[in-house]
Amino acid sequence: MRKTAREIIFDVESHLACSKKKHYSDFYIGITNDVDRRLFGEHNVDKNHAWWIYRTAVDKATAQVVEEHFLSKGMKGETGGGTDDTIYVYCYEVTNTTKE
Repeated sequence: MRKTAREIIFDVESHLACSKKKHYSDFYIGITNDVDRRLFGEHNVDKNHAWWIYRTAVDKATAQVVEEHFLSKGMKGETGGGTDDTIYVYCYEVTNTTKE
C-alpha cells in the first residue's frame, strides 16, 4: 500500500523506537525503485538478521520529503537520487558490514 510522508515518518519513527541505537546518525535513509537491489545488494544489509524497514510512498516527491526529513535529523544518506519510478523509502542500521 502506498503511504503519505506523514505515515512513513510515523512508521520509521516507531521502528526506530525498537532499536537499541539512540542516535539518528546510527542509521541510513534512502530512496529507490528496487528495494532488494539497493538495500540487500548494494548496501549489503542482512535481510534476516539486520535492523531495517522500507515503505512504499505515494510518489517520488513523497519519498524525497521523507528522506529529507530524516537527513535533517542526522541520518546518513544523500538527496538527489532516484528515477521517476522511485517510490520506496528505506532505512537501516549502519554496521561494520553495511556499505554506505
